[in-house]
Amino acid sequence: MTRVFSGVKPTGHLTLGNYLGAMRQWAAVDQHRAEALFCVVDLHALTVDHDPARVRRLSRQAATLLLAAGLDPRLCTVFVQSHVDEHARLSYLLECVATDGEMRRMIQYKEKAAREQRRGGSVRLSLLTYPVLMAADILAYGADEVPVGDDQAQHVELTRDLAVRFNQRYGHAFVVPRATHPTVAARVMNLQEPLAKMGKSDDTGPGIVYLLDEPDVVRKKVMRAVTDSGREVVYDRESRPGVANLLEILAACTGGNPEALAGAYESYGALKADTAEAVVEVLRPVQERHKELCADPGHVEGVLRDGAERARGMARPTVDAAYRAIGLLPASSDTEARVLNAAG
Repeated sequence: MTRVFSGVKPTGHLTLGNYLGAMRQWAAVDQHRAEALFCVVDLHALTVDHDPARVRRLSRQAATLLLAAGLDPRLCTVFVQSHVDEHARLSYLLECVATDGEMRRMIQYKEKAAREQRRGGSVRLSLLTYPVLMAADILAYGADEVPVGDDQAQHVELTRDLAVRFNQRYGHAFVVPRATHPTVAARVMNLQEPLAKMGKSDDTGPGIVYLLDEPDVVRKKVMRAVTDSGREVVYDRESRPGVANLLEILAACTGGNPEALAGAYESYGALKADTAEAVVEVLRPVQERHKELCADPGHVEGVLRDGAERARGMARPTVDAAYRAIGLLPASSDTEARVLNAAG
């Protein structure tokens, strides 16, 4: 059976982009067709300055929203990255296979490092190496597929390169995964900056729709979305990025086609109004289920505990095999240790 792995990083509140670009696909399709693992990748949240209490709070919220979005622990494995030691264990082995040049060519590192340099600061070493940890997240489970947005495709390519290189040097240890992408709204853009991704943020910017935004807040943000010069509603990502973003969001919410939807509108106002209502309706069941889960925190804790145990059982044989393959001496079990001591 195909195995799928993906995750969310608790560095901010989850957004409409996270839901339309990934989470809804995980719940509606991936958990039903494959052996699927979905992870709150909290170790990745430590690569930047952070408030420890906020990371814990956002990690719990992210896990709760994954369940609210429709992930069913009877069908898939939902867990927190730091609860499974194999992620960190394998990450170091892969650092011994990766190169400095590969890390420094990663687009996200280059952008963030340049931004910090302009401010007179520097980034943490973990930001440079976190793509290797991401590779470990995937390879530890023998995942065949990694559902990602366009901005993460480079990381999956690195994962493939590291798996192939390790297998060639030390013997076959890893499945070489491939990235998969949703066909519509793979990358939802910021409503105020339609050339920038609708990413998680520390603020409540008007261009970002959060999954837990109240309906009136959602409507206000969508109605204030930046559009383009001209009055004609046309789907053209290059020359009309603002309108194209609205059409893609509407299409993702309603199951339509962006180009076909464009022909149904004569004004930006009507497009915005329909998009706003479509977003409100898509988020409504997620918000209702989230409220129910928050009233029963023990259920979420139990799901994460059971998920971590299941994930650990999947990952440990692969990681142990990689340790042996690369040349590390296996640790003796208690029984084996007693026998060796007696023999000595």
